[in-house]
Amino acid sequence: MPIPLKYHKKYDSLTADEEKLLEINKKSISDFVEQSSTTSDVNYATRNAHAKTYAVATGKLLIAQNIPEELKPFFDQPAYDLTVRFSNAHLKITRGKKDIPAYGFAVKIKDENGDLIANYPLVNFPLFPINSVSTFLKLFTSVNRFFVKKWSSFSLLLQILKVIPSTFTASFLKHIITLWNKRNDFFLSFDFHSVGVYRLGDCMIKIKLKPQSVDRNFGKKIKVKDALEGYLAAYDFKADVLVQICYDLDHQPVNQLNVEWKKSPYVKIGEVKIDKNSLLDPKACENEMLSFNPFESKPLFQPVGKIQRLRNQAYKVSMQTRTKINKLLKYQ
Repeated sequence: MPIPLKYHKKYDSLTADEEKLLEINKKSISDFVEQSSTTSDVNYATRNAHAKTYAVATGKLLIAQNIPEELKPFFDQPAYDLTVRFSNAHLKITRGKKDIPAYGFAVKIKDENGDLIANYPLVNFPLFPINSVSTFLKLFTSVNRFFVKKWSSFSLLLQILKVIPSTFTASFLKHIITLWNKRNDFFLSFDFHSVGVYRLGDCMIKIKLKPQSVDRNFGKKIKVKDALEGYLAAYDFKADVLVQICYDLDHQPVNQLNVEWKKSPYVKIGEVKIDKNSLLDPKACENEMLSFNPFESKPLFQPVGKIQRLRNQAYKVSMQTRTKINKLLKYQ
């Protein structure tokens, strides 16, 4: 078996120019969240991504008994408690329209004492179209400013055009076609992915959640939220938790997110199980205000990579602004 490539902080480092763009982006996030209650026509400040909550539920992470010996030290309990948020990636909460099939499956893992071990915001598309930090920050900033009406749609279009070339990889085009063919499928029939890289001790991994025996046609003629709530009220949900390990950067690049990892087989480490009738009230303040910042995880489970590094500040600014605004709005 090949030797895993060890994590090094060099994979996360940003240039001085990128740090400056990040500060500009943080201001745009704050501005967006401050106006988000008006943008989405709700009585609270929303997230600046994955604003729409479909459902929140409790569950369990059940560790497989036959995981490789080198991975066992990271999972010293047979089961861990989960809080799961199901969401849509759109920045704005929409009503009465068909949602784009860009879904989030965010997982909070805690030990038997209720202490946080890790947050994993997973999505149903395994790749990310941008490798350049500066391109991503400029695009994200222009999107935020577009919604708060400080920039024109023409400026946003220019930033989008810069991204398009990086989508022309075989991996990316293949998954675009797959998503298009599955666009009407049931939420829980999708695989969910970490997209970026995470630490597992000194190793670096990607994560995949693969549902077991979920009917892709379930609730096809009703809204996503209603279908999801109906399924979780009537059935148990199970999904395999799989990881790929980074062995060399040529086949498993850390900072090239628009291509699949090759020559690294998936290893099953356990199962996610959500028992039926485990739904929580998604409108309750404590559930809407949940944070899934992966940088709140214990150090040995935190994200790796330049694009991932940006998420830390984005999550923090979004959460700080949401907390401030929602206290003023008395959202409870």
